[in-house]
Amino acid sequence: MERLTRNIPKEIGNCSSLEVLNLNDNEFEAQIPKELGSLSNLTTLNIQNNRLSGPFPDEIGNLSSLSQLFAYSNNISGSLPSSLGNLKILKWFRAGQNLLTGSLPSHIGSCESLQYLGLAQNKLTGEIPKEIGMLKNLKELILWDNQLSGLIPEELGNCTNLSTLALYDNKLVGRVPKELGNLINLKALYLYRNQLNETIPREIGNLSSAEQIDFSENSLTGEIPVELSKIKGLRLLYLFENHLSGVIPVEFTTLNNLSKLDLSINSLTGPIPMGFQYLTELLMFQLFDNSLSGSIPRKLGAYSALWVVDLSDNQLEGRIPPPLCGNSNLIFLNLGLNRLTGNIPSGVTNCKSLVQLLLVGNSLTGSLPSNLCKLVNLSAVELGQNKFSGPIPPEIGNCKTLQRLHLSYNYFTSELPRELGNLSRLASFNISSNSFTGRIPPEIFNCKMLQRLDLSRNRLTGNLPGEVGTLSQLELLKLSDNNLSGIIHPALGNLLRLTELQMGGNSFYGNIPSELGALSSLQIALNLSYNNLSGVIPPELGNLVLLEYLMLNNNHLTGEIPGSFANLSSLLGCNFSYNDLTGPIPSLPPLNNMAIGSFIENKGLCGGPLGGCNPAPSSFSLLPDTKDKGSRLGKVVAIVAAAIGGVSLILIVVIIYFMRRPVETVAPLQEKPSAARVSDIYFSPKEGFTFQNLVAATDNFDESFVVGRGACGTVYKAVLPSGHVIAVKKLASNREGNNNVDNSFRAEILTLGNIRHRNIVKLYGFCYHQGSNLLLYEYMSRGSLGELLHGASCNVDWRTRFLIALGAAQGLAYLHHDCKPRIFHRDIKSNNILLDDKFEAHVGDFGLAKVIDMPQSKSMSAIAGSYGYIAPEYAYTMKVTEKSDTYSYGVVLLELLTGRTPVQPLDQGGDLVTWVRNFIRDQSLSPGILDARLNQRDESTVSHMLTVLKIALICTSLSPSDRPTMREVVLMLIESNRRECHFDTSPGHDTD
Repeated sequence: MERLTRNIPKEIGNCSSLEVLNLNDNEFEAQIPKELGSLSNLTTLNIQNNRLSGPFPDEIGNLSSLSQLFAYSNNISGSLPSSLGNLKILKWFRAGQNLLTGSLPSHIGSCESLQYLGLAQNKLTGEIPKEIGMLKNLKELILWDNQLSGLIPEELGNCTNLSTLALYDNKLVGRVPKELGNLINLKALYLYRNQLNETIPREIGNLSSAEQIDFSENSLTGEIPVELSKIKGLRLLYLFENHLSGVIPVEFTTLNNLSKLDLSINSLTGPIPMGFQYLTELLMFQLFDNSLSGSIPRKLGAYSALWVVDLSDNQLEGRIPPPLCGNSNLIFLNLGLNRLTGNIPSGVTNCKSLVQLLLVGNSLTGSLPSNLCKLVNLSAVELGQNKFSGPIPPEIGNCKTLQRLHLSYNYFTSELPRELGNLSRLASFNISSNSFTGRIPPEIFNCKMLQRLDLSRNRLTGNLPGEVGTLSQLELLKLSDNNLSGIIHPALGNLLRLTELQMGGNSFYGNIPSELGALSSLQIALNLSYNNLSGVIPPELGNLVLLEYLMLNNNHLTGEIPGSFANLSSLLGCNFSYNDLTGPIPSLPPLNNMAIGSFIENKGLCGGPLGGCNPAPSSFSLLPDTKDKGSRLGKVVAIVAAAIGGVSLILIVVIIYFMRRPVETVAPLQEKPSAARVSDIYFSPKEGFTFQNLVAATDNFDESFVVGRGACGTVYKAVLPSGHVIAVKKLASNREGNNNVDNSFRAEILTLGNIRHRNIVKLYGFCYHQGSNLLLYEYMSRGSLGELLHGASCNVDWRTRFLIALGAAQGLAYLHHDCKPRIFHRDIKSNNILLDDKFEAHVGDFGLAKVIDMPQSKSMSAIAGSYGYIAPEYAYTMKVTEKSDTYSYGVVLLELLTGRTPVQPLDQGGDLVTWVRNFIRDQSLSPGILDARLNQRDESTVSHMLTVLKIALICTSLSPSDRPTMREVVLMLIESNRRECHFDTSPGHDTD
């Protein structure tokens, strides 16, 4: 059916007898005509899902007969008119997913018939008016994802007909009003992701009809009120990520309808009440990151079809309960970082539904169960830091779906089975710190998906097989502290994605292969120390421009330190000590600040920290002249020297910073000056500037300089004195009187500070000033992809859209696969893909980004993502993976192709993925699904669009295992273009 476009004709206002006006699901633009206010008989006005902009006209308050007003999913802006209070018989008002600003007018309390009020996903500010408590007939109040602040009005307790109260994702502070306990008809209470504090009022236990309560991600304190156990119909209770203390009330075990319980990331103590094992409806049971003690209920899982159990990072003791998977539904089991003992019970090793088994950091014993690989869905096994022993059974080769196998820090012995080579999906294999012997089986290099391979600190012998060079996906290779020998194989130079190479503490001999200079991604470390290497240092190592640590000490290297090392601009530490190097130490920036310990015991080496070059032998000697690689003292000195070198560099930078830092004389943010340091600017752009420059460039952060707002802060455009334009994102600290950068800000800084990629928004630096945290970003002149696609006008052709999609995919692939530690974005959406003046995509806004290194990362449970983009499995796992980002990216692809927003009307599926699948089911994969604004006259272009649509459908597969990695997405997009459209995808393409 053809969609209507352009403006709503103002002449409709002449239809004085009109009662129902449905203009929904079209492409109407411009403003809502004020002439509609003349329709005195109008009962229903439906303008939802268009492209309308501008404010609601005041004349809308003249529609005295209006009962239903649907205006969601447009671009309506401005404040809500106070004249809405005139609509005495209005029952439905839904205007979510717009650009509304200002406060919620108190006159809304005069809409005495109002039953449904939905204003979610706008930019409303200010407090929730207490007059809303006058709406005695109100059933649903939906205000989530705004910027509402202040207290939750206690007057809401007067709205006793409320069934849904959704105030999450705002900036509400203070207490949870005890008056909410009066809402006896309330079924869903969502207050999560605010800044609420104080205790949970016991009156909440009076919500006799409640089925879902979510207070997570606040700062609530005190004990969990036992009165919550009176809510017998409660199915979901989320209190995670607060500051709750005390014990888990044993009375909770009487909540027979409870299916999802998450009390994680608090300070709870005491035992897990045994009665939880008898709750037959329990599906998700998460208590991780507390201080719980005692044993796990021994019959947990016997009477319920548990999906997710995460009790990690507590102080639990005893054995793992055998019936955890008693109903064969368990998908995720994490009992890591406790004090559990005994074997892995057969009830777990026979759990065929299990996908992830995480038991790291306990005192478990026994062998690796040989029947574990009968679990056909198993993707991750992490048993590190336990007391397991014996060999890896050859049956391990039957784990066809296994992607992660971590067995480090145990007592495993014997040779590695060649059957490991059958694990075609294995991406991470860590057996470090065990007692494995024998040779590295060449079959292991059949695992072509390997990204991380850690065999360090074992007793492995023999050569490193040349097949290692075929692992094209490998990012980390650790072989250090074994008994490996032979040459360092030149095939290592084929591992172009490698970021860290650790081969120290072995018996490798021969030359350092020049091919290592081709490892352009090598960043973390190249460690060849404590071997028997000889010959010269190949000058090709100077090509490793990203390298931070280079360790070549305790070998038999000769010749000079290459002058090509001038290119090692990222070097933080190096060690050439205990070799036979000669000649002067090059006066190069990467080497000038290294400590003397990095060069000692090279009799022919001179210059730099060793002093002037002359025929006399160096008088500096910390140890006897020895090359004994077994010398424990020699190793200690070398390690300390490298550490001192790194620390010295940091100290020099800090000293220079304080010598050059300008003295601030004013407090431009109009706050009281502090006796302490008031302003710090860190790693700012090379041109240098002061905090006062930022204040001047934004007129003291005036609203007129605002170019964007989001959950992470407000973004200002700043033109510096040099003419350089940057974006300044301002975050306010939640800690009064604390001059330290708050945790979320520091996490963002540490994550972004060293990232450089053409499709990632560049972070120039950051500033801390009197409680305000400022991020200094590269400025993106064309705003966000979301604004481009869903703004008032969008005439972007398919070529531009495709190149934006490809650029965003490349940026995301870099975060997933090329950063160390790996980064999962957690909130990929069109508004977080920013565009420069050539429409090139840059992935931005890492306010919710989490650095992923250890699988038990505490941050993994916090709700991540934006509505419409969140992967379906998140509802029951509460875990973010790279496949979560892939799903969100797939939604962005669908936006680019269809022109629709990620949230769709409920009668059309509720979200874009469902809408697309319904469309294809009913009308097949046809051009009718594509954005009508795209030129569809060229058959090859339409064919390309539909091919990309298929890629989007794969990205949004329901099962994470069916989704591709972002690297694979990039390859699929490039291949689709090669086959059909032949757009130029090289860097620097012109899309204007």
